[in-house]
Amino acid sequence: MNAERPDPDQLLARFERDQARAKRGRLKIFFGAAAGVGKTFAMLLAARERRSENLDVVIGVVETHGRKETKALLDGLEVLPPRKIDYKGTVLHEFDIDAALKRRPGIILVDELAHSNAPGSRHPKRWQDIHELLEAGIDVYTALNVQHLESLNDDIGQISGIRVWETVPDTFFEDADEVELVDLPPDELLLRLKEGKVYLPQQAQEAVDHFFRKGNLIALRELSLRQTANRVDAQMLDYREDNAIREVWQVGDRILVCIGPNELAERLVRAGKRLANSLRAEWIVAYVETPQLQRMPAEKRDGVLRILRLAEQLGAETVTLSAPEMSGALIRFARERNINKIVIGKPSRRGWRRWLLGSVVDVLISHAHNINIYLLGSPSARGRAELQSELTLFGKSPLPGLKQRIPAKTKRRYGGYVWAIAVTLLSTAVSRLMFGHLELANLVMVYLLGVVFVATRFGRGPSILASVLGVGCFDFLFVQPYHSFSVADSQYLITLLAMLVVGIVISNLMVNVRAQAKVAAHRERRAAALYSMSKELSSSQSEDEVVGIAVKHLYSEFSSPNTILFPNSSGRVVFPRRPAIAESLPGADLSVAQWVFDHNEIAGQGTNTLPGATAVYFPIYNEDKVLGVLALLPVNLRRVFLPEQQKLLETFLRQIGQAVSRIRFSEHARSTQMQMEAERLRNSLLSAISHDLRTPLATIVGSASTIVQDEGKLKARDRLELVQGIVDEAERMSNLVNNILDMAKLEAGVLELNKQWYPLEEIIGTVLTLLHNQLTGRPVRVKLPEGIPMILADSVMIEQVLINLLENAVRYTPPGSGLEISAEIADAAVEIAVADHGPGIPKGQEERLFEKFYQSRHETAQSGVGLGLAICRAIVEVHGGRIYAKNRSEGGAVFIFTLPLDQPPPSVEPEE
Repeated sequence: MNAERPDPDQLLARFERDQARAKRGRLKIFFGAAAGVGKTFAMLLAARERRSENLDVVIGVVETHGRKETKALLDGLEVLPPRKIDYKGTVLHEFDIDAALKRRPGIILVDELAHSNAPGSRHPKRWQDIHELLEAGIDVYTALNVQHLESLNDDIGQISGIRVWETVPDTFFEDADEVELVDLPPDELLLRLKEGKVYLPQQAQEAVDHFFRKGNLIALRELSLRQTANRVDAQMLDYREDNAIREVWQVGDRILVCIGPNELAERLVRAGKRLANSLRAEWIVAYVETPQLQRMPAEKRDGVLRILRLAEQLGAETVTLSAPEMSGALIRFARERNINKIVIGKPSRRGWRRWLLGSVVDVLISHAHNINIYLLGSPSARGRAELQSELTLFGKSPLPGLKQRIPAKTKRRYGGYVWAIAVTLLSTAVSRLMFGHLELANLVMVYLLGVVFVATRFGRGPSILASVLGVGCFDFLFVQPYHSFSVADSQYLITLLAMLVVGIVISNLMVNVRAQAKVAAHRERRAAALYSMSKELSSSQSEDEVVGIAVKHLYSEFSSPNTILFPNSSGRVVFPRRPAIAESLPGADLSVAQWVFDHNEIAGQGTNTLPGATAVYFPIYNEDKVLGVLALLPVNLRRVFLPEQQKLLETFLRQIGQAVSRIRFSEHARSTQMQMEAERLRNSLLSAISHDLRTPLATIVGSASTIVQDEGKLKARDRLELVQGIVDEAERMSNLVNNILDMAKLEAGVLELNKQWYPLEEIIGTVLTLLHNQLTGRPVRVKLPEGIPMILADSVMIEQVLINLLENAVRYTPPGSGLEISAEIADAAVEIAVADHGPGIPKGQEERLFEKFYQSRHETAQSGVGLGLAICRAIVEVHGGRIYAKNRSEGGAVFIFTLPLDQPPPSVEPEE
């Protein structure tokens, strides 16, 4: 382990990550190549082992598929009852997430991670149920087959010829705390399949003929092994980073190909590809942009870009590093990524230049411990000339259509050298004024100050010229013998030499600082652009808002008109219907955009696909799913295709894709919630109507049948009672239907209020008269304060509110118990209360009472459809008031609603 101090930012990020993980449960996935390898069996064995350690282990759902040995492992383990869902006449058994959250075990087993839940469940996918369990702090054991990973879905479909529709996002798999591979050779799996240990005999034969072919199983096994190996490799890199380990571990082959602006770059990439293929290793192509290379001509930078794109086409990961020194950047990157093989070209410097200026290869060999260095020899002088004449590596345009935009020759600027001469003359003039008054060392500082100024503004060449001219002027004018370059005292030779060396060193340092400041400013600008865009996208609420934000930021960063195209319901890319903004691209080739959408590759100007197109087309995707296409018309292709700009554009596109996915997922979740709510209301309505209409209908039919079949045996009084019962039940049915119709009118907003001024006592008197029969035998006490004003309301609607409240009190209180109606003025409103002396309201249901179709107790012969209180709330809210319920301290419940007094009542003259 290295004693090097870890990066504080990395330590903070690791601490925050650990804090977040500490609050959530741990996820363990038993991972296999196919069904039947023993994932569920291994999961149950692990659960029994945890149970033997006195941990609270519960089985949420486990699919045994009739396997006796698997079913035997369930003995002694608590199993949660499944949730039964009636779907199209079939009862489906699903995992009960509410019961699991209420039970809150230490570990819960939830089999088949990729399972799709039945309609009506809280989440459409089981992995979303598990995510909720983890967020609640519950550890979860689950099982997954490799074909259910989202990123491998297309590849496995191509291998097996069968498309798997139930998938799990790779991010969920990657976030698992532990993945245990359950492996079984294909021959043993086929034997288990024939023995009926995987499926029933008929299903087993069909599986062997289709999915469970030996070739498919071998391919699936390799994919599962690779996924597990990649995960282990990622864990190893995280451990090295967390513990600040810089030494390379020889645990697997990873190759780094280093390229530069020379004729060896393309050969290095091809050699790296061949080496990676022979070792079956991951390979990375890196280009280090030092301050010297940043000043390269544009055509050379374009040549490096062409090589990087060639590497990407050959399957390499490409990176662009910015550092003042190439060798140090390569060593740091190799240690961070645990790279054990570096491919680089032989040093081009020879003799004294290599001894004096050094070589990247020499530094790598001496400092890159535990890393193997592979050197690629350069061609002979004749071969190099032929290669340059054939390829014209840095003179030919690397991108179609770019040659016309880049001048063939770069213009040399001589202004810096003129300034170097001028600054030296100015320093000489100042020194001449100071000569004789100050020591010569102070005059040297004046010249060095001029060198610093030139180096800061004009670079290395002019600053070195200023250093040489300064030494010459200082010797010629201020060192004896004057006006001569000879030196009388030999000690001045040391002074002049030191002055020259310090001037050159200062020049180099200032140039490097200037280059690093430029890089830092560029990075800061890119980070600010990313932050600004991500901040706006995070608050966006619609796709149109996302597109508007993205188009403006892309135009601001790349100075290029652009537009974002999405497919319609049939999968064809179409122009947006929203109005265009100033930064939008007025037109785009939909055929090119459709090709990009279908193939998930860039195309258009500057690419190798459809280069004749005017614009460049980029796919917008999230988790390997293409969502749309960006059409961008670049004013300069280099602004788009330079490595650092290309990485920035990819980050922009990834943010756009994530924002669009978030909005679509929210809309889907909202739509699903609305469907579930509509289904719940429909079921509640049907249940309520089926009960509350069936009872009066049965009474009416029975009474009417008795009267029809009567042969004169019934007495007049009995006949009258039967007729009265028919009338009462018919009125009850009419009230139920009226409640349903009133609720529909209130929710649709088609009910118009007829507001007028009414005395409250008049409304209450009318209600008591209408409910005379229902209130027989119940004392009703009315308490109104003196001088209570009239109310502005629809008297029919307010009467309906009081009728519903009184009927509700009669229905849920003992016979003969009293009722109270009272009113008072508070906060510019009239509060009207209906109280009873019944059992009161169950705790926690005070607000739910006003929901549609909700009843506080099981249905009885006298229960309603559950709309009375919901209608009350709707009517009161239409009047601008509010209604609520609570328990009384002396027993019983009270329902209170308010009506605003926002207008003074009219004055009523006393009657004569």
